[in-house]
Amino acid sequence: MDALLTALQEVVGVPHVLTNEQDTAAYNADWRGRYQGASLCVVRPATAAEVAAVVRLCSEAGVAIVPQGGNTGLCGGATPTGKRPEVVVSLNRLKKIRAVDKDNNTLTVEAGCTLYEVQQAAAQAGRFFPLSLASEGSATIGGNLSTNAGGVQVLRYGNTRDLVLGIEAVLPDGRLWNGLRGLRKDNTGYDLKHLFIGAEGTLGLITAAVLKLFPEPRVKVTAWVAVADPAAAVALLTRLRNVVGDRVTAFEIVGREALDLVLKHIPNSREPFAEKYGWQVLIELSDTLVSDLTTPLEQSLADALELGIVLDATIASSEAQVQALWSLRENVSEAQRIEGVSIKHDIAVPLSCIAEFIARADALLEQQFPGLRIVCFGHIGDGNLHYNQSKPAAQDNAAFIAQSDAVNLLVHDLVHELGGSISAEHGLGQLKREEILRYKSAVEMDMMRAVKAAFDPRGLMNPGKVIGSA
Repeated sequence: MDALLTALQEVVGVPHVLTNEQDTAAYNADWRGRYQGASLCVVRPATAAEVAAVVRLCSEAGVAIVPQGGNTGLCGGATPTGKRPEVVVSLNRLKKIRAVDKDNNTLTVEAGCTLYEVQQAAAQAGRFFPLSLASEGSATIGGNLSTNAGGVQVLRYGNTRDLVLGIEAVLPDGRLWNGLRGLRKDNTGYDLKHLFIGAEGTLGLITAAVLKLFPEPRVKVTAWVAVADPAAAVALLTRLRNVVGDRVTAFEIVGREALDLVLKHIPNSREPFAEKYGWQVLIELSDTLVSDLTTPLEQSLADALELGIVLDATIASSEAQVQALWSLRENVSEAQRIEGVSIKHDIAVPLSCIAEFIARADALLEQQFPGLRIVCFGHIGDGNLHYNQSKPAAQDNAAFIAQSDAVNLLVHDLVHELGGSISAEHGLGQLKREEILRYKSAVEMDMMRAVKAAFDPRGLMNPGKVIGSA
C-alpha cells in the first residue's frame, strides 16, 4: 500500500493524495451522516488522463475505487464501506468547460463542474440547461449523471439521462473511453453511455459529458396554490397541461408537515396564506416566446377554484416573491435534516396512483405506528414523491427509527403493487441495494449482474453499491 500511495502521488502530486484523518473525514461520510466509512486515501486528479492513471494503479494493486463528486448523494452511494481497502477518487478538480456549440445546442463539460456552473456556462452562451436541484451549488454534473438525477423540471425536459448525448469514462482497468459525440442520431450498436448513467460509479468513472442545451425561457410565471388534497393537485396539473401544454415547467407538492418544518427551521420563511392549508403546490410555467402566461394560469386557477379543486392561490409579482416561494419548497430537505433523523422514501408511482398511494400509505402507517409525523413533498408532476416519517419526540423517534425495515416493507410493497419504483431519483447506493432484491425480478437482477461482471469482473468499482447479494 505504501508503494501504491507513492505511485498515486507521482500521478496527481503529493498535495492531492490525502491520508490524514482530518483531511479525509468529509470524504468518508455521506451528506446525511447516515454512513461513515474508511479509505486508504482520497485522490484528487485534475484531468481525465490522471483519473485513468489512478484507476489503472488501483486496479493493478487490487484496491477498490469509490468515485465521488460533490458528495451530496442521499443513499450512501459515494461513501466507502470500509469493508475492504478502498481509495476515494474525488473528481471535483475536473472543472473545465471543454466546448460550447451554439448551433448544435450542446455543452461539453468535465465531471467536477457543479450543476450551477453548468447552468451558468449555458446562460453565458444564451442557452438553457434545465436540470435543477436544491443542491445545485455543490452537486457535480458527474454525480448527477451517475445517479440519473431528476429535479424539478423532469415533466418537461426529462431526467439527466434525457439531457446527455455523449460521455467520456474511465473503465475499471484504467482505459479511457471517449464517447463525447454530440449526435442526436447514432444508430451504430449498443448505446453504451446509458450503462454508465445511473450506475452510481459501479461500472466506471464518468469524466466528461456532452449535454443538451435549449433556448432560454423568456417568460416565467410562478404560483403557490392551496389544493383540497393530492387528487385535486393531480386534477389541477391535468387541467393546466390541457390549456398550456408543456409550458408547465415545474409542479411541486408540499404537505402541511413539510411546510411546517421549513417555517420552523429556515430563517425568513413565511406562511404563504392567512389560513394553514393541508396541501399546497408550487407551479411554474415558462415559454421561450414573449407571451402572456399569467392570463391562462389565472383563468385555470379561477375555474379550479369554482370546482373546489383549488382553495387559494397567489401568483408571484416580483423576482423576490418567486425566490421566496421556491425557498419554501427547496428547503424541505434541509429543514428535515435540522429537525433530526427520519425514515426517508424516494418513490415514484404513475400520476394516476398518487392520491391512492398517499391515502393508503398514510392509513397503513398510522394504524401500525400511531402518532406518526409524515412529511410528504416532491415532484408530483412526474410522479416522484419524497415520503418520510418520524416521531415528533426524540425518544419516541429513536424507537421508531429502529423499525425502519418494517416501515420500508409497508411503503415499498404498496409502491410495487401500484407499479412504481422504490427509488425515483436518488439511486440505490448502500441504502437500498438489498431492498431492491424484493422488487426486481430474478431475470432483471441476473442481467444487471452480467453487465457488472462484464465491465468489472473483480468488483473493484464502488463495491457494496447498487448490486445486491446473489
